[in-house]
This record gives sequence, C-alpha cells and structure tokens, in this order.
Amino acid sequence: MKTFEEKWTAWVDGQLNGRELSEFEASLPNKAAAEAEKAGALKLGELLKRELSARTLTNEEFFSHQLRENIVRRCDAGAREARSTWWTIPRLLWTGAASLAVFLVFTVVVMHEKNPAEESQYLTQILNARVDPVVSPNASLSIFKVKQDRVTVLWTEGLQSLPADYAAK
Repeated sequence: MKTFEEKWTAWVDGQLNGRELSEFEASLPNKAAAEAEKAGALKLGELLKRELSARTLTNEEFFSHQLRENIVRRCDAGAREARSTWWTIPRLLWTGAASLAVFLVFTVVVMHEKNPAEESQYLTQILNARVDPVVSPNASLSIFKVKQDRVTVLWTEGLQSLPADYAAK
C-alpha cells in the first residue's frame, strides 16, 4: 500500500493511470489547487534540469579533472597517514622488547662487577660461645664482631651473672 506522498509523487511524475489515478484524484480536497501545484513542480523541474545540468567536458578538461581528483585523493591519504600516531602496536612491541634487552644487559654487567666471594658489610662473624653450666644452665652467650666498624657485640640470653673472665678491661 502506497502512502499519500508516494502517490502524490507518482501523480506529479505522470506514473498513475487507470483506477489508481481516478482514486487518487478523487481523494484530493481541492483538485484545481493540486493541478496548479503539479504544474509549478513540473516547471521547477524543467528549470533545474536546464540551469543545473552538468556541462559536457572536452577530452582535455576530463583528463585535467581526473588528475586533480587523483591529487586530492593522494593528499587526503597523506593527511590520514600523518594523523596516525607514532606509537603503533608493532612499535610498542619492539620498544618493549628492546627495553627488556637493555635491562638484562645492564643487570648482567652489574652482577659481573660485584665479586660474590666478597663479604657483605652486614655480615658478622661469631667468634666464640661459652657458657658455664653451673652458673646458668639455660644461658647462651654469643660474641659478634663487625670488621668495618671495629665493633664487638656480646649477646647474652638467660645468663643470671656474668663470669669473671668476661669482665670489662
């Protein structure tokens, strides 16, 4: 079923005939006004066809037109390429891989420079541990010496009295 607008356009274009034409014309409220509007639309169509028609290009003009269109198309493509970001996915992947490689190289170089046999500055040495079981049966005694700071630490646990040979000198 056609809408009124579709029937109107077909009527103006002269495409309605027979029973469909008579039904449409009967449905118009003012046939004289509709005829006047149809005539105006046809005049306007003829005017537009006459005034706005594209002129025929000569061979030279057509070739120049094609060249100009090609130049415009390539300029637009170049502008789109220029607008693309520098950080594309492949570049991000390569940058990440290169960063990891540089990190690993520096890590290996730093680890080779440090001698693993060298003692840490935080390492201490237990010199001796002696406890008199008569004085304190649950006592433990440890002496720690730090070489760099020249400090000796006496650590006593559970000792009730300090033996005489540990007296401060």
